Amino acid sequence: MLDPIKPFYFDLTDSERQEVLEATDRMLQSGQLMLGPETTAFEASFADFIGTEHAVSTSTGTSALEMIFRAFNIEERKVAVPTNTNFATVAAIMHAGGTPLLLDMDADTFMPTADMLAGCIREHPDLAGAVWVHIGGLIAPDFVECVGMLRERGMFMVEDAAHAHGSAIAEGRAGALGDAAAFSFFPTKVMTTLEGGMITTNHRFIDEAARSLRNQGKGGAKFGNDHTDLGNSWRLLEFAAALGNVQLRKLPDMVRRRETACRRLVPHLERAGIDFCRFDHMEAFSGYKLILRLSPDDARPADEIKAAAREMGVIFGGGVYDKPCHLQPVFQGLTFDRQRLRTAETWCPRHICPPITSGTTDRDVEAIGECLGALFSAAVHTGQSA
Repeated sequence: MLDPIKPFYFDLTDSERQEVLEATDRMLQSGQLMLGPETTAFEASFADFIGTEHAVSTSTGTSALEMIFRAFNIEERKVAVPTNTNFATVAAIMHAGGTPLLLDMDADTFMPTADMLAGCIREHPDLAGAVWVHIGGLIAPDFVECVGMLRERGMFMVEDAAHAHGSAIAEGRAGALGDAAAFSFFPTKVMTTLEGGMITTNHRFIDEAARSLRNQGKGGAKFGNDHTDLGNSWRLLEFAAALGNVQLRKLPDMVRRRETACRRLVPHLERAGIDFCRFDHMEAFSGYKLILRLSPDDARPADEIKAAAREMGVIFGGGVYDKPCHLQPVFQGLTFDRQRLRTAETWCPRHICPPITSGTTDRDVEAIGECLGALFSAAVHTGQSA
């Protein structure tokens, strides 16, 4: 039997690993282990790639989100956020003193819609802003409309771009479409620094606030060593920045390989009658997650389908996400109407994501396609519909 197809691939060649080791040796000799030349270069290159004036590296994507919300001073203010997101998106609002207003999602995109946002604004005219999650690397077709809706009312739009490194639409890349964005470089993401994050923005006040907040609130050169903000230790290690520089250089190629694998899988999905979240409207798709929707007529739980796929040598990774935030125990203190979040409740547990990485080969795509075809053909033959 061939080695199983896995949802994780650390994309680093021998020569690239040597480059990181040489950078590590330089920093160990210099003694500057954080906020050094590797970090400076990484931030400049990332801002240039995304197309923003500023980029600030952080310890995690979660801390990047919290710093953005703190820069917008959301304490005791309301922020709209999808219920279909990672814990961190909602938690960052709360850690910054804000109140999350949970939005439902559309089954076609797994994201809220402009109409949902408009309804939230009508009900909460004191809304501070919103955070939109580019789920799986997808940018919603109506995202630019959502940004404009908020801006014309003096409200902000934050992009949670943890999945969207390299994703783009005609108007620009993810991370340059709203007022600020947070990226994650966790090991499973499109590119990694092992642990880390990045803030991108065109707003100088966010850049300055983030640089202070990540460094224990030291407000910058003009304040000397004084602490002017109630910050934290949210800096990126110099080693992580060195790895980031290597990963960023190859990011366009990694995204191209992911998107190519997704496009080659589409005919298999269509033949098997498997519905999925489409990305045809995008200029580039990071391919972090290809979201396959399970038919309501198919009674099998997602875990059962994934277990059957594993037996066939195809290991499905985590979804986006199998349980919406309003069902997570930690958020039961929030005020929300479950009836208005029913689409997320229905579809979050009814999707699967095949193992697509920058290391996915043509042979892998064929194996994944054959696996899905067999699984969903079997469903039809047993009286279920795919």
